[in-house]
Order: sequence, then C-alpha cells, then structure tokens
Amino acid sequence: MKIGDVELVIVEDANEVATLTANRLASAARAGGSIVLTGGRTPKQAYEEAARAEADWSKVELWWGDERCVPPDDDNSNYGMAKNALLDNLGRAPAVVHRIKGELGKEDAAAEYARELGETKLGLLLLGIGPDGHVASLFPNEATLERQERVLPAEARLEPFVDRVTLSLPTLRGAAEILFVVAGADKADAVRRAFVEDPGPPTPASLVRAESGRTTAILDRAAAAELEG
Repeated sequence: MKIGDVELVIVEDANEVATLTANRLASAARAGGSIVLTGGRTPKQAYEEAARAEADWSKVELWWGDERCVPPDDDNSNYGMAKNALLDNLGRAPAVVHRIKGELGKEDAAAEYARELGETKLGLLLLGIGPDGHVASLFPNEATLERQERVLPAEARLEPFVDRVTLSLPTLRGAAEILFVVAGADKADAVRRAFVEDPGPPTPASLVRAESGRTTAILDRAAAAELEG
C-alpha cells in the first residue's frame, strides 16, 4: 500500500512489526554503513530480535535520532535501552557507537553531538510516532521545527518531562532510508495525520520524508485502523 511517497506495510500485530524491523536491521548490519536508532517498546523488541538474527555489527556506525538528558544507565535513556536490548547481545560490536551524552545537559550535549555528526550522510533511520504526532523529540508546533541546525536541544512536551536532544527535520530528511515503526491503537489518529492529511507543524511526523531515498512505514492493524477505512 502506498500513500504519496510513503510505502506502508501493514501487518497483524506489534510482534510482526518488530520482526520485520529486526529483519531490516539485520540486513543493514550485514551491508554496513550507518544506522540511526530510536526508542520505544516495539523497537526494543526489534533490537532483541535483530541481535539474534545477526550477531556481527562490525560494519556499522550507530547513531540515535534523539535522547533524553539523563545518564546512560537511566531507565529513560534511549541509549541504555538499546545497549541492553542490542549491543550487549552482539558477537561483534559496531565499529563506532555515537552516543548522545544527555547527561551533559541539552545545550552542551547537542553541541557535542553536532560536532561528532558533522556532515555525515545517515543511512537507515528508524523513527516512531507519538500519539500527538511527534517524531524524535520534535513536538507539534514547536520552534524546533523551523530550525536548520543538524542537532538541536529540545524541551519535553510529554512524560518524562526531562530535556531532550534531537536531530532536526533537515537531518532526518537527509537519511538515505527512513523507516517508521509504529504499533498500537493509541497511534491510529497520529498515523492518519502523518500519512493521509496535508503535512504541517501540528503533526511533525508528516514533515519527515527522505529527500533522496525511500520512506517506509511498518504498521500493525491497530495503528493503521484509520487508514483502512
């Protein structure tokens, strides 16, 4: 199923979303290049399955689309989740792991990550969609949606209410392949707004499409309910 320039893959449930995502991650690990990870329950399951499907990630550089300003061992850390679900279960670690150092505070962490990112061309980029339509840590109608820097400090607009660091819209759009990973009935309205309605700041996910690559969304039936009539 295709809507505009987004290929939609609709599967039965969140487990299938995780498995398809894991397969794509394993394939990317074998090919090498850069992979940008996201947070969330379904991605966590996908990371666990991807580690079992492909234990050698030595050709990969890992990045993150956003991070909360907490230490890496905090329960709210996207890096910490990925470490437990993926990195600790690999036979060969990624060539480089580019962690956002959220514990430095949003301004310093964003500046350091921007220096590290430089002009890097990102490869496979994973993204979730929040029930409010946010993506990474770009929230509806926020000034961050207008900014052109590659990495931005951001304020949280939902729990946990801690500062964030996020890749900007231009950086997300520059990825070679964007893969939305979305499951759950609470996402159905946001999914419709992201992929059916006209794009705009009230739904940041609607503004993220690969400028010169492929954009795909893997959805379970609950998340896709308002697309199927």
